[in-house]
Amino acid sequence: MAGISLAERDAMARARELARRGPRGVNPQVGAVILSPDGRMLAEGWHRGAGTPHAEVDALSRLRPEDARGATAVVTLEPCNHTGRTGPCAVALLDAGIARVVYGAADPGDASSGGAGRLAAAGVATERADEAEAAALIADWTFMHRAGRPRVTVKWAQSLDGRAAAADGTSQWITGPDARAHVHRERSLHDAIAVGTGTVLADDPQLTARIDGRSDVPQPIPVVFGTREIPADAALRRHPKGLRTAGHDLERELFALAADGIQTLYVEGGPTLASAFIRAGLADRLTIYLAPTLLGGPRIALDDLGVDTIDEQRRLTVTRLEQLGRDLLVEATTESEQ
Repeated sequence: MAGISLAERDAMARARELARRGPRGVNPQVGAVILSPDGRMLAEGWHRGAGTPHAEVDALSRLRPEDARGATAVVTLEPCNHTGRTGPCAVALLDAGIARVVYGAADPGDASSGGAGRLAAAGVATERADEAEAAALIADWTFMHRAGRPRVTVKWAQSLDGRAAAADGTSQWITGPDARAHVHRERSLHDAIAVGTGTVLADDPQLTARIDGRSDVPQPIPVVFGTREIPADAALRRHPKGLRTAGHDLERELFALAADGIQTLYVEGGPTLASAFIRAGLADRLTIYLAPTLLGGPRIALDDLGVDTIDEQRRLTVTRLEQLGRDLLVEATTESEQ
């Protein structure tokens, strides 16, 4: 972060904390801090959701107009340069008399980017902080913004011989408690979780995140793909986030999820749904739990992936290997993430 003062570095760290207070949704999480010319914190703000003031405007609203003149704005995302539900943040900063702007991630939008250039052209000193953490803060939103759909993680558990269940269909439990606890943590980190109607009818899952018996864990929105009726007494109908149903057109349904601000989807619902996402090229990350057991039989973990010849194989990049009790966690990315 060359050219950036210690006070500005501290302000950027604080701005990231503030950004996380805002909701994940159709807009990115953004935080802002206003500093006096001598580095004292004057005000702070964050974006509270679509249609509300952006972080910079929220922070400026907590200042007397005379205090903003000559001040420095430190913000996790480049100030926007377009009019949507609210006006351009770049113009708001100019009108307030801000003299310097330090920002983290560049705005990836075609219409909203260019705020830093607009500020610089008007004589405001602008500095891009080399902030990998600021970019990571909105990485899922950036993916959704560019792809038009959520980032999709497909998860499954299997025996070493590639089976997801015994011959009679029983599958609880292939993996041990450490792997199952990891699944619950992963659920809590995603905006939505998907299964097929077959899984609902066979297993009646809760699809909640349960960590150390706590009730304050972030919960994913359950999404059920398929056309079969979900029983009135299904556990999912009592899910704290409600229940969302989806049809068979995976890409269309993903676009609809993104339109509602769902940035990440955790696909957990059996071989049929997992294979469908991979076959359609809509799986970005894979999370596989390998159990040191052999089951044999017909209940394979994945079915047809649309691979007819070796030249069509779907190559992955392994990003993580970890022992979880007796089980092995394998995380990988597909070509869409590479």
